[in-house]
Amino acid sequence: MMKSMHKLISLALTLALVFSFASLASAEGEKVYRIGIMQFAEHGSLDNCRQGFIEGLAEEGFVEGVNVVFDIQNAQADTGIGAQIADKFAADSDMICAIATPVAQAAFNAAQDKGIPVIYTAVSDPVAAQLAGSDGENPGQITGTSDALPVEAQLKLIRAMMPEATKIGILHTTSETNSDSTLALYKELAPAYGFEIVDQGISMGSDLPMALDALLPQVDCTTNLTDNTVVSYLPLVLEMSKEAGKPVFGSEIEQVKLGCVASEGLEYVELGCQTGRMAAKVLRGEITAQEMPYETISNSYLYINEQAMADFSLTLPAELTERANAVTADEAPQE
Repeated sequence: MMKSMHKLISLALTLALVFSFASLASAEGEKVYRIGIMQFAEHGSLDNCRQGFIEGLAEEGFVEGVNVVFDIQNAQADTGIGAQIADKFAADSDMICAIATPVAQAAFNAAQDKGIPVIYTAVSDPVAAQLAGSDGENPGQITGTSDALPVEAQLKLIRAMMPEATKIGILHTTSETNSDSTLALYKELAPAYGFEIVDQGISMGSDLPMALDALLPQVDCTTNLTDNTVVSYLPLVLEMSKEAGKPVFGSEIEQVKLGCVASEGLEYVELGCQTGRMAAKVLRGEITAQEMPYETISNSYLYINEQAMADFSLTLPAELTERANAVTADEAPQE
């Protein structure tokens, strides 16, 4: 009850702040900014990033229909469409928000010579994607947030829930830079927890049935990356994995809602809000995108799907139950 009351108070304060900003914008004839939001694919984590970005901007006084107009486009996991959207936004926007690595790269390529700031989110490794330098410097008017996964925490979780397991399978799209760097980290850390990583690459979603047929007999379970193609086809992955008797561990809450057994994952609305607050600083002229280092979200949360766990006769050790959030489809976490 107290937690609900705190949420209501927080919401009321946020709305009051938004309305005060909105009144000020109307009174002063404030500039209306046109922000293009381009999303690589349609799935829960990226949708949550978009929602959070808009909320984060609103918290800072940039309100849709008052002093901001959003043009929201989805590339449907097609890099060619992503490039077309990026060209359009580079021609008619004051700022571009790019959600996921492929469209962040496309947006920067299209906008870098025009001085339009690009704020990205859900980019696992900005350095590997050439959106930031190894020295932390940005290559132009671009910055944003990274969704680098808590890989070690995930390995600890799998070991705690499957003490006899030895091999973890990972599906990944060979053209997604974000997947390459996270897969490398899994392979580096897995031996310390008694695991071998068995990976299977795909080029497109239609490759998944054959890839799963090859991968599942070799492993005890699979774990997801933030691979946009794989996550877009998650229902198929879950169906074939269940038929093979192999549990799937997710990388964030939406995947667990759909049927992954558990995840040490990120909260993507929170990540989007963080990105929106960064964008607000750029819009206010406090700092340029090039001057602002990219940020990595520091919080991870333990999500579990109790029905999915029961399907595979898995239990959560007592030491993890206190911080576990039980979720099901279309429901909020239950603590």
